This record gives sequence, C-alpha cells and structure tokens, in this order.
Amino acid sequence: MSIRNLDKLFKPASVALVGASRRERSLGAIALDNLLQGGYQGAIYPVNPKYAQLQDLRCYHKLSQLPKAPDLAIICTPPATLPGLIRDLGSMGTRAAIVMTAGLDHAEHGKLRHLMLKAAKPHLLRILGPNSMGLLVPKIGLNASFTHVGATAGKIAFVSQSGALVSGVLDWAHAHGVGFSKFISLGGSADIDFGDLLDYLAGDVDTAAILLYMEDIQAARKFMSAARAAARSKPVIVLKAGREAAGAAMAAWHTGALAGSDAVYDAAIRRAGMLRVYSAEELFDAVETLTHIRAQRGERLAILCNGGGLGVMATDALVGKGGKLAELSPETVIALEKALPPGWSHDNPVGLAGDAPVQRYVDALKPLLSEPEADAMLLLHAPTAMVSSVEIAEAVTPLIKATSRTVLSCMLGGTMVAPARQVFNRAGIPTYDTPEKAVHGFMQIVQYRRNQDTLMEVPAQLPLSGAPRRARVREIVALALAAGQTVLGECRSKEILAAYGIPVATTRMAADVEEALAVAADIGYPVALKIHSPDIAHKSDVGGVALDLDNPAILRTAAAAMEKRVRKMRPDALIDGFTVQQMARRPQSHELIVGVTTDSAFGPVILVGQGGISVEVTADHAIGLPPLNMVLARDMLSRTRVSKLLAGYRNQPAANIDAICYTLIQVAELVADIGELAELDINPLVADADGVIALDARIRLQPGQSADRLAIRPYPQELEETVAWMGQSIVLRPIRPEDALQHIDLFNALDPDDVRLRFFTSMRELPLSQLARLTQIDYDRAMAFIATHTGPGGEPETLGVVRAVADPDNITADFAIAVRSKLKAQGLGHILFEKLVDYFRSRGTESLVGEAMARNKGMQRLVKSFGGSVTPSEEPGVVELHISLRPPK
Repeated sequence: MSIRNLDKLFKPASVALVGASRRERSLGAIALDNLLQGGYQGAIYPVNPKYAQLQDLRCYHKLSQLPKAPDLAIICTPPATLPGLIRDLGSMGTRAAIVMTAGLDHAEHGKLRHLMLKAAKPHLLRILGPNSMGLLVPKIGLNASFTHVGATAGKIAFVSQSGALVSGVLDWAHAHGVGFSKFISLGGSADIDFGDLLDYLAGDVDTAAILLYMEDIQAARKFMSAARAAARSKPVIVLKAGREAAGAAMAAWHTGALAGSDAVYDAAIRRAGMLRVYSAEELFDAVETLTHIRAQRGERLAILCNGGGLGVMATDALVGKGGKLAELSPETVIALEKALPPGWSHDNPVGLAGDAPVQRYVDALKPLLSEPEADAMLLLHAPTAMVSSVEIAEAVTPLIKATSRTVLSCMLGGTMVAPARQVFNRAGIPTYDTPEKAVHGFMQIVQYRRNQDTLMEVPAQLPLSGAPRRARVREIVALALAAGQTVLGECRSKEILAAYGIPVATTRMAADVEEALAVAADIGYPVALKIHSPDIAHKSDVGGVALDLDNPAILRTAAAAMEKRVRKMRPDALIDGFTVQQMARRPQSHELIVGVTTDSAFGPVILVGQGGISVEVTADHAIGLPPLNMVLARDMLSRTRVSKLLAGYRNQPAANIDAICYTLIQVAELVADIGELAELDINPLVADADGVIALDARIRLQPGQSADRLAIRPYPQELEETVAWMGQSIVLRPIRPEDALQHIDLFNALDPDDVRLRFFTSMRELPLSQLARLTQIDYDRAMAFIATHTGPGGEPETLGVVRAVADPDNITADFAIAVRSKLKAQGLGHILFEKLVDYFRSRGTESLVGEAMARNKGMQRLVKSFGGSVTPSEEPGVVELHISLRPPK
C-alpha cells in the first residue's frame, strides 16, 4: 500500500495532456476542453506533434520541449506508446499520470501493461488507470477527465471502478446539487487501487465521507487494511455490483456451496466497519444520513407525525426492516398530555391532527427530544392548507440543532414542501420525501453503528485451554500431501480438530466388518457406522450412515447392507472400509455446520449456520473473515436464524454459545496456521447446554498456497519470545484484542504524572474506544509488543507495552511506550524498545519517530541509547524523537 506522490495527482501545479487534439469528440479534445473549462489555475501543456497550437495554448510536439516537468500527465495515446511515455515522464520528474488509454486488459496488451509499470517503478511515478475516465477535484477547478459534465465542490469523495457509473452519478449529482471533494475513475487499477485511495482519502481534510463503487478486489489484504483504518475516521459507504453468487465452489463441499462471492464481500464490508448499499440512490441517501448523525448508540425510534397514515407507513417500514419503536416513558406521556389536545395518539408514533398549528409541533417535539427510551427521532409531515410547512421547519430547526440526538425529517410531497426541505438541508438535518426513505435512512444508521461497534468492541477473554498441537497437525498434513492425498477422511480430520481444542466424537477406522466389530467392542455400544471413501462427500446421500447400532449382530447386518448399497449407487468410488464412532446422545441439541472455504478474492472465510442433511435447503448461515475473536464470532452467530433457537425456548435450554464461538475462533486459528487448508466441513457440530461436539468432519488440502492468503493478517505467533528480566522469565509478544482487561490494569498502574507524559493530558480512565484502538491493531501496518507474566493471582499481567504505527508507505512509524510506574528504571523499557526496533528494521521501515514532553528525560535517554536524536519541537514543551533504522553505509 502506498500514498506516495498521490498529492501530485490531486494537487498538481501543472498538467500535461499527451494526445491533446482538436478532432471533434476525440478523447484528447474532450479532455482538453474539460481542463480549460473547469477553472484550473495551474499551467496546462498540450502535447501532440500534429499541432502547433490548441485553444490558444502552445502545443508541444514532444515531452522534451516542455518548459518543466508537469506534476501530472494525462495520457490519451495508443497502448504501444505507454511504456516509452511513462519512462520519459518519470525521467523528467513527473510523479503522477492518468492513463485514459483503454485496451491494456486484453491478453495481447498484457506485456505493455507490465512494461508500463516497470517504467514507472524506478521513479515512483503513480498511475491512475489504464482505461480511467480521469478525476475531478472541484475545489481547485481540476477536471482531468473526459466526462460529459463537471462536478461542484463538496465534502464527498467518490471512487468508481465503472466508467459508465461515473457518468450516471455525475448526472444524478448535478440534478440533486451534490458536491464532491474528489471524483475518481479507478479504471484498470494497474497501480493505484482502492487501498491506496482509501489511505489517502482517510487523511484528506476536504473529505467527510467516502463512497466506493466496487466490482471486484484484487489485493484483499491491502484493501482490508486501508478500509479498516479509513472506516475508523469517517463513513465509508460501498455500492458493490454483481450480487449473484459466482457458483464456482465445489458442490461436494457444503461450505463452498453456501458461501457465494457476494456473501463474502458482504462479510468483508461489515468486518471493515463500512456500510453497504444496493443502489446509487441509496449511496447518496446514506451520505445525507451518516454525515449528519449525532452520537446515536441505540436503535429505538420515536416518531412525530401529523397524520395516522404517515405513522402507520413509517411503523410498517421500520418493523419490516427489523427496527424498533421506542416505548414512551410515563414522564413523556404526561408532558405530551399537557402539550396536546385530548385526541392525540397516546403512543408512539405521536400523532398530531392535520390542522395542528406550528407551536404544537414545537410543544410535542420538546419532550420527545428528551425521551430517555428513544435513541433517535423522526419528524413526519404532510402539507395541509391550514399551516405552512416552511414555518414548521423554521420553528423546529433550532430545537433539533440544539439536541444531541439524531433527528431525521420527512416532508411528504413535491414542490409544495421543497422550501421546507431546504430549511432542513441548510441546517444539516437529514430530510427525505417519503416515510419509507426516512426509515431506510434510520436503518442505515443502525447498520452502520452495528458495524462500527463490532469494529470497536472489546472482546472477552478466551476460555483457558492448552496451546494447539500445531506440530502434530503439520505432520499429518505433510504426510498426507507426500502420499498424494488432498482430501483427509473423517478420522484424520477429527484428529486435527481435536489438536485445536475442538471436542470430537471418538472415531476410528476399520478396514472391514470384522475390524469394525473389534473397534465397536473397544469403544462400547451403541455406535454409529459410516462408509469411508475419499470419493464420497455426503455419506447420507448414498445410505452410508447407520446410527444407534446396539450390538454386534446389528452392526454386522448394517455393515453388509451399507457396503452393498454404496457399491451399487457409487460403483466408481474407492471404498476404504468404515469408520466406527461413539454414539453421541444429545437429545436437546442443535445441529450446526461450521466450515471453511477459499474465496477467490478474500482467501479463506469461515461459515456457521444450521447444519444437518438439509443444510443447502435451509440456507441459514453467516460468513466471517479470519482471524476471529469472541465479539466477531458472536456477531457471526447472531446473524443466523438458528441463533434464536440456540438462545433457548419453552423447555429447551439455551446452548452454550461460548463453546460455539470458541469453535469458530479455533477453526480460524487452524486456517491461519495451516496454509494448505483449503476447505473444511464440520457437519454436524452438535451444540447444547453442555457444549459442542463434532460428529463428522472433512478437510481438503491444497499445497503451495501463499502465507499471505488471509485478507486480514492473523496474530503473528512467530514473534513471541521468552526473555529473562530481573531474575524471572517474561514473555514478549504482540498484543491481542483479548489483552484489553490487562491493558486497563496497566493504565491504572501508571502514576498520574506518567499518564500525562504518555498521553500529553490528564486521564482518569481509558475510554473504551481508545482501548479498542490500542488492543485491536492491524498487524500489517502497526505493531504493539507487551511484556507479560503470570501475576500473583495466577492471572496474566501486562508489565509494559511499546507500539508503533507505520505510514502507508512504510517510511516512518510513530512510536510510544509505557511501563508500570513501579517498574521504571529496571531495564524493561529498553527490552521492549529493542524488540520494537528490531521488528520495524526487519520490515524495512526507514525510521521510528515520536514526540515526548521536554521534561520526560527518561524517554529521551532511551531514544539516545538506540542512536536516536532529540530535537525541540515547534510546540512549546515538546521534543521530537527520531531513530534511523537504515543499515549503516
């Protein structure tokens, strides 16, 4: 990922248009017209050997004639010219180019694409495109595009993979008065892609919200890293095209068949804390809503309307989308009794008569804005001849602006209520033209907050258990692949699950009926008998499962009948024998499926849902990206319909949700550890109040998979290290989300003065949002090492932490360090800092930088001990810290 030189793309002092033309409707002519008509004040250099002048501008025959290197070049020339032009521009000093030329995605031009990128690399010249319609930066009048209409300035950044949608959105925005900070046609993403632009726009002060039109993702890890960072700072809203499942999954695997590509994109968008919408209109409705919301946390909506029909429409829409009506508190009802005539609705929605005067709106609104049982409010109004809609809007606007609560409005109608809508628009109050749209806006807020809360919530500690037996699992995998086996049978698959702490039913192989009888005698009756074949995925489909076999005679009969039946139905299948399994009697249990499949864009994904033989029919499942923690696992499970049954009902006790979630977490850890694991089905995973047990499992391996195949970098276990300190052994390791409680203890163990030195302010407690940021880090762009040991009470205790966050170009990393106050000056800080320095040096970061208060002499000594420098900052009382990580020349 990199934002290097993107400032030359968005803030160029000069622009060269290579391929400028006067030929009507040509790419070069339209691009030149747009450049000149947009109001751009920088120098413009047309380049084309055919002309001496274009539109009163000197036209240069070749790049070498330009008076200076342009910051930005727009290229509209044939594909064969691109490598040479990029090489020449880079040599001149140009650092950004928009390649409008199409056709480089075709197979015959694949080499030209490669040569173009190769020519750009030595100069760090950034390329937007090829096949890009260009970009617009209305604030500086830059229209470096061949769009048919310009854009007005605003606070929204729009990034699109589709050129056709660019034109449509610009038309729509022009008609609706929507402005943009940046408007970008991504094109073929040969260099600059979604990840780069998200990183840049996240730090762009002119951008309040980011909109993405997405068709596919090529660099999933880069995208997820940038998206998670951007979504923490401003709303990111995604319109993803192509919602139909790809259908490329192997039908033999339940998990692969269930996990369509669109569902995986949906999971990725949710995991990153973004909001997904499903139409261009929804895209801009979401901006209207999310850029004006207040600090809403709950999901209960209060409604004030001037007609019962309006309230019914809004309520139907709300309930239909899974929303919640607020219940009015007795205090609010009493206040409304005083403010309204006797005929009011006495419930939520609060209904006013159609002829209600302006003051009645104000009097009803005041108690509703203070209602403790409501988290947001919707004002619905249909115009009448008795009262002015504009006067109502003007009267309630000061109350709405003064409240800390999210308030949405709906003025039903067209031209008659347009002036009232303008009043709300000027005040920054989201306004809609129908109750359904207003409710949809509220539910967008709800979904966005859910995604954000999942992104920021601190997970609970994992259940105490032994470390996975990774070495044994790697041995099993290596032996299977050496023997040419890519599908592991039930016994081997269950052995792997058990090695990761997942309970499994005792299962053993039997080559024939006699061996099956011996195994059953050893395990103990009753048993389940299953056919064992690498060619049969779903054993029940061919009669390959027999349950509750109570004695040897029944087992012998069942085995003979099973083998005969299977050989008749699948004469092509290799039958290795049988598996004999201890019969698990769980009368009040639920059958689940837990699985893994490998998505073409995002790599391995985890699935959970209702299991059993009808799993494809019920289609009840949720998908998540590994790695997982308890928060993410619970969120996944909550999105299934079966979760309502798992919660318990009537005489059915609730299932052990923690055990299910722990299974999901361990499966995700297995995927992170074993790169060759491509598919996994656990079906059924039986769950009840006592926990879970895997009754059947199957794993498919794929050799030679990349170590970076996960879209989100998992916990880097290889960085764990045990060191000696003060006569004891302590562990240095990367921080985990589950370390949150110990991190609070660490904060509480800092003296007030140490808190001020670390955070530059007085803090009595660590806010949960900041705690989440400190413990839920992106290992791809940040690292935090903790020193930990077992405390006096037998619980883990964090002694200190050192952290650094690298910029997207991996040039510098900002660091900070904190050690328990009572442990200062005992060498722990030096041990932690050495770990950090070694890590960032190994990843190629050029320098560590930081700030400290001038009176923090301990920090300054620490930095100098690693060869760093301390210099005064422009901010009084602060010094700047710098440590070079480059190897000495």
